[in-house]
Amino acid sequence: MTRTTPLNTIDLRTGGGLPLVLLHGFPLDVRMWSACAMALPPGIRAIGVDLPGAGHSDLDGARPALEHSAECVHDTLRGMGVGNAIVVGLSLGGYVALALADLYPDFVSGLGLVDTKSVADTDEVRAKRRRIANAVEESQTVDAVLGMPAVLLSEVSAAERRNLFPVLESWIRSQSPAGVAWTQRAMAARPDRTAVLEKFDLPVAVVVGAQDVLSPRDEAEHMAAAARTAGADVTLTEIPGVGHMAPVEDPQAVADALADLHQRVQARPRRRTLLDWWP
Repeated sequence: MTRTTPLNTIDLRTGGGLPLVLLHGFPLDVRMWSACAMALPPGIRAIGVDLPGAGHSDLDGARPALEHSAECVHDTLRGMGVGNAIVVGLSLGGYVALALADLYPDFVSGLGLVDTKSVADTDEVRAKRRRIANAVEESQTVDAVLGMPAVLLSEVSAAERRNLFPVLESWIRSQSPAGVAWTQRAMAARPDRTAVLEKFDLPVAVVVGAQDVLSPRDEAEHMAAAARTAGADVTLTEIPGVGHMAPVEDPQAVADALADLHQRVQARPRRRTLLDWWP
């Protein structure tokens, strides 16, 4: 199904040249990237995108599939005149970033994979996602995911950044139950995309919170190793004292890693296209 309504996008940071496209985690929206985008160096454009069913982006009747999310992101950005981008995703956003690199390799000039993984869900996790989707649909509320801040945030945040808990809860409460259920089913259906990294030879930044229990360091190392097999320029950054929400818990540390990624991408010779050879 082709989407006719573009996804909601926000220029979180103005700038020129190749933009960073920031894809949010679940069950959140573009707001989770705001502080991190503001911590970027001047001149880097950062575009936040609400994925289908999240924030101010509607669902459009498509079956739950992250390939559809990737298609929507691609078509929305191309409609804005963005021909290439460095795609950065946290958790769910990382899954969509890998789907973009799989489906539209000429669009993705670099990858930022933050607190995410390239492998598919286990049977146990897949079944849990579907149970939560059912509960959300039956109750027509997001109550089934309101407890997620306790898992998303680190022990350090629980002790020293207590203000983040009500912030995340307010973001979750504002989500559409239909969008939450759709996204859970889409994540449960996603394939292992490690092979995408094994042939992606452009710069990659892998970032992981040292206290991330959902996508721990071994998942980050797995992705970095896969990208290195393709000869990619890969960095792996572990951020101390943060969990699954690194851009929210330590915005500056993540911004530094993304600024380095942006610099590495910009320093590479531009790929030639057919237009370069046109007489």
